[in-house]
Amino acid sequence: MVSSMAGLRHQLGLFLVVGMVVGMVVMRCAWGRFVVEKNSISVLAPLDMRSKHDGAIGNFGIPEYGGSMVGSVVYPQKGSFGCVPFEGDKPFKSRSSPTTILLLDRGECSFALKAWNAQQAGAAAVLVADSIDEPLITMDSSPQESTDSDGYAVLLTIRLVLIDRAFGENLKQALKKGQDVLVKLDLTESMPHPDERVEYELWTNSNDECGTRCDELMNFVQNFKGHAQILEKLGYTQFTPHYITWYCPQAFVLSNQCKSQCINHGRYCAPDPEQNFGEGYQGKDVVFENLRQLCVHRVANESNRSWVWWDYVTDFHIRCSMKEKRYSKECAEDVMKSLDLPIDKIKKCMGNPEADVDNEVLKTGKELQVGRGSPGDVTILPTLVVNNIQYRGKLERTAVLKAICAGFKETTEPQVCSSGDLETNECLERHGGCWHDSRSNITACKDTYRGRVCKCPVVDGVQYRGDGYVSCEERSGSKFGWSLGFLVLASLVGAGIAGYIFYKYRLRSYMDSEIMMSQYMPLDNHNNNNEVPTEAQALRPGSSV
Repeated sequence: MVSSMAGLRHQLGLFLVVGMVVGMVVMRCAWGRFVVEKNSISVLAPLDMRSKHDGAIGNFGIPEYGGSMVGSVVYPQKGSFGCVPFEGDKPFKSRSSPTTILLLDRGECSFALKAWNAQQAGAAAVLVADSIDEPLITMDSSPQESTDSDGYAVLLTIRLVLIDRAFGENLKQALKKGQDVLVKLDLTESMPHPDERVEYELWTNSNDECGTRCDELMNFVQNFKGHAQILEKLGYTQFTPHYITWYCPQAFVLSNQCKSQCINHGRYCAPDPEQNFGEGYQGKDVVFENLRQLCVHRVANESNRSWVWWDYVTDFHIRCSMKEKRYSKECAEDVMKSLDLPIDKIKKCMGNPEADVDNEVLKTGKELQVGRGSPGDVTILPTLVVNNIQYRGKLERTAVLKAICAGFKETTEPQVCSSGDLETNECLERHGGCWHDSRSNITACKDTYRGRVCKCPVVDGVQYRGDGYVSCEERSGSKFGWSLGFLVLASLVGAGIAGYIFYKYRLRSYMDSEIMMSQYMPLDNHNNNNEVPTEAQALRPGSSV
């Protein structure tokens, strides 16, 4: 009986692990309503094909929100799947207007690889014809494609749109007849722009050890921070962060797996970061930090400093990285102190993670997560939602800024939408939360177009050392090192000069002695009598013994 119970617990544990993993896959690939851009494709020619069609834009590349593109459709005679590079030097690059829109078939390789080969061949956009009759889906690049030898997924700039099978067949038939097919891809109305303020949300995660997606996410947060804070401070945008959570089935709430991955009795969970329940960080560590970051935003918003969330998340990633084993409550509180955030209020917002009750903050996010609204379900992490519409394209600074700018009511766009030159001036207030020396007014805070960074400065040619947040020190060995190096160099130079002088003196002395010796030695070596010449004979030119 005991062994049976142990076996049952083992099976339940395995079930929970599998359930968590399957849950992640479902969240990424299958759940919910995918966002399709309605009537975004118009056939302009031939006249008998004039019509409008739906398309689903890929979650990579850079879609031109607020813009449009007109191009001639080309269907390749060879390699219609686009899975291998096309022959020739940019064979699909248009030599004149309109541009080339390449039509490819779905299947045999990833969407991102199709886009990459088309981009390298000179196409301006890609239409992928579905292979079966089904609802359109959102195309995504797999994590492996961002870490391959070429890294092509992160270099994609062209637009990739999935179209239904019937529309694709009609295009192929027209091209087969030799007709010129002209298509317009229109995103001018894909982003709603009802007023002078844009609301946008980011579904994110505090765990920095989840692979390519986490690296992409943190790079975006760091690079977009400057734009986000300027827009927020001036009242142009309203930003809200969200964090994905899972739950543990009621039957397994008391299992060790649930206890290590969940808070509030299994209501809010995250997968074990190392996928090893016996060591390292636990899933509940991630849930608790996600909750803390949500409360940082909520508390900061109450004091009209909502933009501080971007500073906290960026600094936490740098100072409290899970990869460097610094992911902890203590490190988080150090970051909050440096940003003058009220720790007690944030703790109160977070509540008791051991209580068998709902957490108000996490419960709200969980309801939004399953698509109770027009954006649809959150299927991919990270996900950006702008004006209640899921953003399509690369999570990259300039691409996202274009999408946000397309969300403003016409003629009300802020200046940042037409200029990439930004001054954040974050160092003016409390030195941006960075280290500073009040006596000498030296600070580690530096303004950049990405927002402020905390980096120890160089003062009078001396590089200060430290983390830039808590400490920067002028190490005595710096100047001493330079001085010592200069003395060593000077000594070497001096020794070289002295050696050269000594060498010249010895060489001159040796040459002089050789000359003197030659004057007293016989000029003719045929002296068989071994007679020593007289001084007069030796000094007389041409004389012999």
